Amino acid sequence: MPKIASISTYNPPYTLEQSNIENLTKELFEDKIPQLNRLLKVFENGDIQTRHFCVPLEWHQSEHSFEERNNLYIELATQYSIKVINSCLNSDFLESPLHPSEIDAIVFVSSTGISTPSIDARVMNHLPFSDRTKRIPLWGLGCAGGASGISRAFDYCKAYPSSKVLVVCVELCSLTFQPNDFSKSNLIGASLFADGAACALVCGDEAELATSKLVPHITATASKWMPDSEDVMGWNIKNNGLHVVFSKSIPSIITAWLGPFIDDFLGEQQVTKAELTNFVAHPGGKKVLKAYEETLELTEEHTHISREVLKSNGNMSSPTVLYVLEQFMKKQHNNDELGLLVALGPGFCGEAVLLNWRD
Repeated sequence: MPKIASISTYNPPYTLEQSNIENLTKELFEDKIPQLNRLLKVFENGDIQTRHFCVPLEWHQSEHSFEERNNLYIELATQYSIKVINSCLNSDFLESPLHPSEIDAIVFVSSTGISTPSIDARVMNHLPFSDRTKRIPLWGLGCAGGASGISRAFDYCKAYPSSKVLVVCVELCSLTFQPNDFSKSNLIGASLFADGAACALVCGDEAELATSKLVPHITATASKWMPDSEDVMGWNIKNNGLHVVFSKSIPSIITAWLGPFIDDFLGEQQVTKAELTNFVAHPGGKKVLKAYEETLELTEEHTHISREVLKSNGNMSSPTVLYVLEQFMKKQHNNDELGLLVALGPGFCGEAVLLNWRD
């Protein structure tokens, strides 16, 4: 079974209190959204205390073109990728550091900016990767991207069992905020989304690499797609940039749709929900976590780490589930503990990864 041998995260430099972001949002949307004060309660009711951003709060007080936003995305996504890759290859999870030239493939995941060549190619100009490294950029998966990246790295390592693969997720959601979009989706997005970067090292069964503690091995993965669900979550792309699509039906969709998907997946692996010790959930929001608990018959203890990540970071889209996984990997585990990593995103889609902590 391929294993997740190392993981790292990076918080962008501007840490803001939720109340500060609420005040700026009120200033920008005053007299432009009916019943604004009532709607602003979403900032206080979302169980988020702080979020991290790549630009200071005052940056949003002036106009910025799509070109300016995207150029900044390319510059900073490259910088943050370099930081998080270096941390992952030199982490305490590994008995000894890895050199970038030992990496066989990079899965780069992002949905908050556009870059061709993709960010991974730009990163390779700054770090000494082999020029034979496989590049696998994934775009448009949104919040599901972190779990999907792990799944695709698993597929690669099953095909090439001596391989070492990096999964790099970088999202700069703050650069997509639209101060002239007075929709409820944009207001909810302003209360929820943040910036972050994460990197995981996935290694095949025959890869030469030693870890310093028990790490999660990937037993199996599954993907699920919902037909005719383009309006549930994603972007509307307009002249001035990316406008968030965020349906209020997401929690009810999770309750009705996710349970049967997970039941089928676990049944195929002959695992029951009662056997799962670690629930590594992408914290899409307070209501999303509650929907997970209801449909998967979980307690708040199962979602505690996800709630803490949401409280300290907000929803960073694709990297968020890897922030949760990092906290699980820092804990002490017993051999053969089982876990389930789950994330949902545009499509509408879900990705599930069955984990087994072992030597």
